[in-house]
Amino acid sequence: MRPSIGILLAATALSCATSPESTEPGKPNILFIAIDDQNDWIGALGGHPQVRTPHIDALARRGTLFTNAHTQSPLCNPSRTSLMTSLRPSTTGIYGLSPWYRDLEAFEDAVSLPRHLAQHGYRTHSTGKIYHGGYGQQEGDNEFHVLGPGSSVGAKPETKLVDTPAQHPLMDWGTFPHRDEDKGDWKVASWAVEQLNQKPQEPFFLAAGFFLPHVPLYVTQEWYDMYPEETLELPPMLREDRDDTPRFSWYLHWKLPEPRLRFLEEAREWKNIVRCYLASTSFVDSQVGRILDALEANGLAENTIVVLWSDHGYHLGEKLISGKNTLWDRSTRVPLIFAGPGVTPGARSSRPAELLDIYPTLVELAGLPEKDGLEGMSLVPQLKDADAPRDRPAITTHNHDNHGVRSESYRYIRYADGAAEHDDIRTDPNERHNLAGDPEMAGVLEEHRTWLPATSAKPAPGSKHRILTYEDGVAVWQGEEIGPEDPIPEI
Repeated sequence: MRPSIGILLAATALSCATSPESTEPGKPNILFIAIDDQNDWIGALGGHPQVRTPHIDALARRGTLFTNAHTQSPLCNPSRTSLMTSLRPSTTGIYGLSPWYRDLEAFEDAVSLPRHLAQHGYRTHSTGKIYHGGYGQQEGDNEFHVLGPGSSVGAKPETKLVDTPAQHPLMDWGTFPHRDEDKGDWKVASWAVEQLNQKPQEPFFLAAGFFLPHVPLYVTQEWYDMYPEETLELPPMLREDRDDTPRFSWYLHWKLPEPRLRFLEEAREWKNIVRCYLASTSFVDSQVGRILDALEANGLAENTIVVLWSDHGYHLGEKLISGKNTLWDRSTRVPLIFAGPGVTPGARSSRPAELLDIYPTLVELAGLPEKDGLEGMSLVPQLKDADAPRDRPAITTHNHDNHGVRSESYRYIRYADGAAEHDDIRTDPNERHNLAGDPEMAGVLEEHRTWLPATSAKPAPGSKHRILTYEDGVAVWQGEEIGPEDPIPEI
């Protein structure tokens, strides 16, 4: 039986302990590494044939890689809120870049992952982007004991490098004279290394969140040159890819600053942005390597659980768009790796996994009391045996009542207006052939529909930035009605 919202809220209405309940020896440390906007373009996942991520790949070999892991939302704030609380966006009503969930009366005292660990003897440290923006990084937020540098781009050019249609300052990419050491992510890794070099009080929870490959994709020449234009492979693209998808699929990213494929091609920027994304990915991989090297050098690796994840994926031309905000694999599929005590090394699990599973998984791996009210499911069975059965798919939600259900073999999408997509991932990994109207798929579709969230909360008070609603047959994007014949924006 799925818990009601009332039960969930009652179970999470605890405040952060100022002092730990216990300091039992032998608890594993936890190194918690987040990467922003990282799709499956890492070597271990094979998302792009040319990408170089040796440090992340080595971590995958040392632990268990989930090859079918998915976010709960293809947008930063709801994804990270869901992960840190193990509650779905359809439960909290958080779908946009605002609000901060602790500004909501129902969730202001929710016991997040770091608070739960703190209550059971962990010293918690955080640097970079763990929650969205600066959420959780203020002294009064009481999310972590020790705070390092927040998330930042670091060095920027004096003016934008690319003249994008929407002129948003973050919609930029390219190289200009600067050093790796000038980047915000370098400072995040340096602070994490410093904490490890000080041999922090054990058990510790150290969260390090990297900004790249989020836009702006500014890279130094060294990383850019790793991916020469003349040999660069662009992602697979079919110009008729959206012909059999519902019109409502466009509403999820109706008017966004991320440019469409049309602009990237006409401005001859497609290869440039792909190069910058790959270069940014390789740079972040090097910073992950710095932290993992420090963990090893300080004799902490043997008793430290490492979990590496990304908040959502990213399109780079696929489905005729750039950015996230879709319910297809390119936007929902993410790296998810566990390594360390209790984890089988060198394993790959194809079972569906969800980011909100991280919270109950770490609780179980750390040997802590089970936390009531979590909507995630522990992945420990798959960490012991990658082929262990799992009785539910992964569910992604973007804005109210739009859901994607991802099993091992299929992707089902139900939009707020009732339109649907269904893809057989085994034969159609790029999700180009909508089988929702195929009578032979009726049984499979019905099975996947049973997994749609039983709760579908309306947008929480204060919801803004990329909010889409649909009521009484009317779609509203950012407060403006979308007409049934309105042309699809090309920005």
